Amino acid sequence: MSPTPEQRRAARHQLGIGSSAPAARRGPSGGRKKPITVDAIISTAFAIVEAEGYDALTMRRVATALETGPSSLYAHVVNKEDLDELLIGRLCAGIELPEPDPARWRQQLTDVCTQLRDQYLRYPGISRAAIAAAPSHLETLRVAEGMLALLLAGGIAPQVAAWALDSLSLYVNAYSLEVSLVNSRLGRGDDEWVVSREELLRRFAALPDDTFPRTRRYAAELTAGSVHDRFDFTIGLMIDGLPGAR
Repeated sequence: MSPTPEQRRAARHQLGIGSSAPAARRGPSGGRKKPITVDAIISTAFAIVEAEGYDALTMRRVATALETGPSSLYAHVVNKEDLDELLIGRLCAGIELPEPDPARWRQQLTDVCTQLRDQYLRYPGISRAAIAAAPSHLETLRVAEGMLALLLAGGIAPQVAAWALDSLSLYVNAYSLEVSLVNSRLGRGDDEWVVSREELLRRFAALPDDTFPRTRRYAAELTAGSVHDRFDFTIGLMIDGLPGAR
């Protein structure tokens, strides 16, 4: 008897993810279609998110793209949450982790966070799959282990390092989600909610000075920099503010 999806998921936590045996196709066109595997499901899910955004990703949508029914997917993937775990795990597999260097740990940690950001931004909104999800995929845990090693190499106390890891991961996830939402609105031409810096400066200048004196005075500072400038600033602020850092 072949293992159940639940058993496959449990095995992934110990042995890493491997390709499952392909599901047999039924019907007159069965022999002409590609077999259904975990890898095929993951790749199809990524294609949907890349083209339509994370909100479009459902088990039924993946099944339709694979020209099958949802029940065929459930022979390999437990549910949508399991698929989310597989997607984030695949992205984390592309993260390169350095050997911790006590003299360069800040830059090394910033680089890992930047890699994560860039992986998430390839697939609009996909970082939402990592929010409020306990890390259990081996590749996700590998990245967490690497980030923790960098924090400890910087002289950060274990408890502080553990909470810093959580905070940094949450910020990267939230930042990536915000950028994806902005880009999605821009793609729809939704100018009501996404405006240029020039328009924002104009709106700030029109505010009553007796109520918003600082917003008017520092409007240039409030609107300065690219989104990635703000990302670098915040990651640096979080890292440099850690107690005990070398």
